[in-house]
Amino acid sequence: MTLVRMQPRSTNANPVHRTVDDPMEAAGPQVCDDMTVEVALAVMASARAGHLLVCDEDGLCTGVVTLARLATVRDSAAYTDRVRLRDLLGDRGPVTSPLTTMAEAEHAMRRRRLDALPVVDEQGSALGVLALAR
Repeated sequence: MTLVRMQPRSTNANPVHRTVDDPMEAAGPQVCDDMTVEVALAVMASARAGHLLVCDEDGLCTGVVTLARLATVRDSAAYTDRVRLRDLLGDRGPVTSPLTTMAEAEHAMRRRRLDALPVVDEQGSALGVLALAR
């Protein structure tokens, strides 16, 4: 058995209880999942963004794509100009709630090797993005 010493602490200072609502960035550019990789790269370049939020035909967030991911797909041998963003994300990419703790979100991002994680409301609409600091 390990002895754990309990100390009083403020929940504001405790990163375990801090939610992703605090450090998330604004949603940024949102695109439809039927967009091709080439067009998405052009949108990303013109918006000077490192990621794009991807939404379905109902406007619900289905995931996020990064510049690195799109460049990797475009440079692969299997790439064609018909590859759409929905082909990269499948049905729904990983998303999180604004009530998720930072510790949970960081763990999920590390486990899935994500650079960015969309933050969505109860209906699935994008609120922002939790991105790794560069």
